[in-house]
Amino acid sequence: MSTPSRHLSLTRQLVLPVVGLVLAAVLANVGFSAWLAARRSAAATRAAQQQVADALRASRVSLSAAVLDALHRLTGSHFLVWDESARRIGLSTLPPETLAAVDGDAVAAAIPAGSGTFGGDRYRLGTVRSEGVRPETVLVLTPERSFITRTAEAVWPVLAVAAGTLAVLVPLGLRTTGRLAARITAVERHVARIAEGEFGHTLVASHDDPAAGDEISRLVDGVNHMSLQLEQLRGSLVSGERQRLLGQLAAGFAHELRNAVTGARLAIDLHRRRCPAGVGSTSPDDSLTVAARQLDILEEEVRGLLALAKAPAHQKQPPEPVSIDRLLAEVRDLTAPRCDHAGVRMHCQLPTSLSITGRHDALRAALVNLVLNGIDAAGRSGDVWLSASAAGSQIMLAVEDSGTGPEESVRDSMQEPFVTSKPEGIGLGLAVARAVAEEHGGVLAWERTHGRTRFAISLPAQTLNAGGS
Repeated sequence: MSTPSRHLSLTRQLVLPVVGLVLAAVLANVGFSAWLAARRSAAATRAAQQQVADALRASRVSLSAAVLDALHRLTGSHFLVWDESARRIGLSTLPPETLAAVDGDAVAAAIPAGSGTFGGDRYRLGTVRSEGVRPETVLVLTPERSFITRTAEAVWPVLAVAAGTLAVLVPLGLRTTGRLAARITAVERHVARIAEGEFGHTLVASHDDPAAGDEISRLVDGVNHMSLQLEQLRGSLVSGERQRLLGQLAAGFAHELRNAVTGARLAIDLHRRRCPAGVGSTSPDDSLTVAARQLDILEEEVRGLLALAKAPAHQKQPPEPVSIDRLLAEVRDLTAPRCDHAGVRMHCQLPTSLSITGRHDALRAALVNLVLNGIDAAGRSGDVWLSASAAGSQIMLAVEDSGTGPEESVRDSMQEPFVTSKPEGIGLGLAVARAVAEEHGGVLAWERTHGRTRFAISLPAQTLNAGGS
């Protein structure tokens, strides 16, 4: 994937066109205003010269130094009385030092050009023929400095407005585009993480951002939703694959264990028939009974593995009415030897007078696994409670223990197969219980309450119908 450094940054892509357009617009406006101001200044100069020319033509007063000086003060232009035949300057309003540097040839050369430099100052020239008592040629000299001054006076307000506009728009544009670029860059990095397989992360947008709710915010929400969905899909795929492998493994183990349990049970039964209890013995020997009960527990473990293995429908026990009292009593009797061996007190709350429709052996296997886990968690001199209760249309089958509860590291995943905190455990007990609960349309949940750890299978009272799979 290309790195962002190889491409023009988004900030520059946004700022350069915007600032370029603003500068072009401002410069075009300034240029047009300057051109228009220059034209107006030139037109005003020509108009002033024309007015002076018209006044001189219409005047019947003889031109004198006083008249020329008055005209100079009124118009700001200088006046020269020009003797064209002699190429000589007569009366003039020019300063004496300037007039001393002006010769007739320079004036004669400036008249056709319409402008000239006299005494270091440049002037625009206009020629007027006085129609007075003594007709004379008068040169009107308008300083170009005043022309430039009038042009600058016309242009500077436009320049000031343009500078102020740029001073406001450029920082504002940089700030706005920078913020947009930062938000889009954050989305880009977030998408890159998703592309690399880091699902489940979300990009948190500030609620104080005035732009919250715009297109980028909606894009962030969409990307966050996609990330969470991908994480869920990945979890489902991993869980499904793990469940499939676990089913294959459990089916193989169940087959081998069932054969071993059957052989052991047959050997015990044969021994009982050959050696009846009490024959030739002064004290009763219940070791075979204990061995038979241990085989019963092992057989329940096999049933749990078959629940994980998803046995075909024709091999499953058909759904039937299940007495909760009978179910709890069987679980209590099956796990009593383990309780005695571990020094744990079992408390079974009977009678309950409850019943459900389901698979008796599967439910018994699930409860046996929960009780065995509770015995391990309670430890010596601990307590385990086995109970059932009705809550609306739900039947709760609960196992509680006086232990310290699951470790923090496995609490969120302990119902998954092979997840355990016990060094000698394989992590299938809770997986078996959850599989049975889900098969019956229920759920397995746990909580810590009043110093106890409680695992409960919540089932609808009618969990399976007669034709259910």
